[in-house]
Amino acid sequence: MAHDRISVLKGLEQQGVCPVFYHPDPEVCLNVIRASARGGAKVVEFTNRGDFACDLFGEINRELIKTDPDIVLGIGSVVDAGTAALYLNRGARFVVSPCLVPDVAKVCNRRMVAYFPGCGSVTDIGDAHELGCDIVKLFPGSSVGGPDFVKAIKGPLPWVKIMPTGGVDPDEDSIAKWFGSGIVAAGMGSKLITDAAVKAGDWAGIEAQVKKTVEAVAAFRASRG
Repeated sequence: MAHDRISVLKGLEQQGVCPVFYHPDPEVCLNVIRASARGGAKVVEFTNRGDFACDLFGEINRELIKTDPDIVLGIGSVVDAGTAALYLNRGARFVVSPCLVPDVAKVCNRRMVAYFPGCGSVTDIGDAHELGCDIVKLFPGSSVGGPDFVKAIKGPLPWVKIMPTGGVDPDEDSIAKWFGSGIVAAGMGSKLITDAAVKAGDWAGIEAQVKKTVEAVAAFRASRG
């Protein structure tokens, strides 16, 4: 299934929760990603971590394209255009950075692929918009001001779409604070996909946790009309 830029953006906003995950074993990765998808989060961010991560991503994504074409796999922790190009060549449907890298934005725009740059200031966000970024990653979310920062930004920039990573927990209170501030999605890593669950091979448990979190976001949105 083709996943164009617009469908990826809509899918991410709809599920509200973007699982962020890395593991060196491809079978573990496939099990976690499929469990996340069954739980309602089909848009998943794989982390660029260590040597041969690009090859691992290619192996995983080739398999998913054959068996689970509805899953949208993107890559995170990309800090240069060359790395972005390597992952785009392996089918990455979106690219995420911990910082704003204009050359990465240009590479992604040439391929009409969504780019979510890490931003920590109003200037970063403005620059990201100038480069055509639809959603900006607030990073590290809790350290740059948390939900209060988002609320403040939404005043002068009501059109901004923010996805924090770091500081958003998979519980109702945290979801209410962050989504109440106006975010469109949240990246969640080890608090959503715990090390204990991965080590135990508890794929059903991961699916249940993702489902619970996705439903909590949906319930909060429904309560706000």
